[in-house]
Formats: sequence, structure tokens, C-alpha cells
Amino acid sequence: MKMKCLIIDDEPIARNGIADFVSKIDFLETVGTCASALEATSYLQEKAIDLLFLDINMPYLSGLEFLESLENPPLVIFTTAYSEHALDGYRLQVVDYLLKPITFQRFYQASLKAKQWHQMLSSPKQNQLDPFLYVRQEEGFQKISWIDILYIEGMQNYAKLHFKDKVLIIHQTMISLEETLPKEFFFRIHKSFLVNVTHIDSISGGRVFIKGEELPISRTRREELLKEVVYKNLLSR
Repeated sequence: MKMKCLIIDDEPIARNGIADFVSKIDFLETVGTCASALEATSYLQEKAIDLLFLDINMPYLSGLEFLESLENPPLVIFTTAYSEHALDGYRLQVVDYLLKPITFQRFYQASLKAKQWHQMLSSPKQNQLDPFLYVRQEEGFQKISWIDILYIEGMQNYAKLHFKDKVLIIHQTMISLEETLPKEFFFRIHKSFLVNVTHIDSISGGRVFIKGEELPISRTRREELLKEVVYKNLLSR
């Protein structure tokens, strides 16, 4: 079954270009186009949509503001002429971030990723994005939401899970946590630190800043973070 797509962009040429790309991909189908986020709000109330191609810089209500206003948004691929919102894309857990002018190769890669996400979310048994995780603590296991983890600090056979309002010490190694947590969202910046990229506020020099905390990042890991996590979806391969 084809994924039902809604294209939201205030530029007619951009809307037509994306619709043309969609028509060339057999698992996608354009069911509507909107010239503003306000128009799209009404559309989503009436139609079932699997995937949004969403421009960010639009009048009245930006793509970011629109997405943040949705209680249960569909999958989203940002389409924009500006690169400064890359971290917002990860914070809002969008599928991909396409920088205009968009090549078909890059568009097809993003569409394949959306298809994979859609299949995972549609198949509970194979859902790798389950927001809950069971961690070992004392004599038993505790259920936590990995979405709320800011970063993890390794301490030999233990690990500190740092949340916004608490720190949880668990009897589990950093390696086992890294293997368990979704690689789309967690990145090893240092031998002792694993961070949730959706909570990164900024990267400066050899430091990553998360909610007022400064974490060290090695030079090789910094380049990898910028390439694979922040700018991965901006580069055409």
C-alpha cells in the first residue's frame, strides 16, 4: 500500500517539484498540496496522512511551529533552503532534512527512510522505536523512557542515566546500552559519554552542551557527530 503524502510549501514551484518526484516513486502517493501550514491544519483534520513534506520558512506559521502544534503528527521530511534548523529536525524526530535545491537521488534516499520508519511503526513486533526500555537495577528491572534520557555516563560496570530532573544509576555497561538504544538518536561522543542527540543544545569546540551541562567530545568523534548526526541529512551522497 502506498504512503499517502501531503506537500506543504508556500512556493508553487517547490510544491510542483516535490509532487513530480513523488510521482516517480512507486510506494508514495500525493493526496494533497497546501500553500501554508494553516491550510494544512484543516487538511490533516479531514484526511489520513502518512508522510508530510514540510517547508520550514513559511508566512504566519512556520513549519517548526506547525509541527510542534500537532498532537499526533505523521512522519515528516523537512524541505528547506536553510540549514540552521538541522538540530530542530532531530529534536522533533523528523525522518529526514532535505536542503533545497533537492536532487532526486537525495529525495529518494529520504523516501526510503520514511518507508522503513512507516513499516516499523506499523509492525509492533518489529517496532525498533519503542520509547520504553527495561534497565537492570539492584535485583530487578525498571521501565524507563529512553526519549527522556539526556545523556549516559559510563562507570565501568555501571552507568548513570541523566534525565532532566533525576539521575538513575544502573548495573549495566555502556556497551550494552549502546547496542540496545536506537542508533538514530544516541551517539557516542566520548568513551565515557553517550548522548541523546535530540537534546543537544549546541556544539562548540570540544564540548557538547545539553541542558546546561558541558560534556567532552573527542576531535574524531566531533567530526563524526557533525557529519553523521547534524549534517547527515543535508548532504547529498
